[in-house]
Amino acid sequence: MAELISTEVIATRILIVRGKRVMLDSDLAVLYEVETKRLNEQVARNRKRFPKDFMFQLSREEADSLRSQIATSKRGGRRYLPFVFTQEGVAMLSSVLNSERAIMVNIQIMRAFTQLRRMLLTNRTLKRKIEEMEKKYDKQFTIVFQAIKQLLEPPLRKEKRVIGFHI
Repeated sequence: MAELISTEVIATRILIVRGKRVMLDSDLAVLYEVETKRLNEQVARNRKRFPKDFMFQLSREEADSLRSQIATSKRGGRRYLPFVFTQEGVAMLSSVLNSERAIMVNIQIMRAFTQLRRMLLTNRTLKRKIEEMEKKYDKQFTIVFQAIKQLLEPPLRKEKRVIGFHI
């Protein structure tokens, strides 16, 4: 059996689209070691197993936004909009791909989704506890609590400068 991918590497491929944690069909195809086209063919053959809350196709705007975020080329790329799979959709993929690799990769992906969920819950719990402490203690600790809150918030993404010549 080929070397499995770590949950940390998989976690970097989990995106948030329409408020849901999802993975792109192309990223899943790489992990399962199949062509994206073949993965989507299997999904199409088993369409009843993939309701809208398991998988959906990105809109043009969503695809363009992701393309700019992950710096993929428009040329030589896809001729259709990508599909994304929620955690439930990823779980269903192992049954339609039906290979030993798909089963093992799915286990790792489920672990990555669980790890992300656990991290988010821990962060929320910590934030709530800090807010409770802030109410309890007097104003002299306000600056300390503000600094801690800033550390807990995800960093804002800055617009990347475009390099090159513009016409």
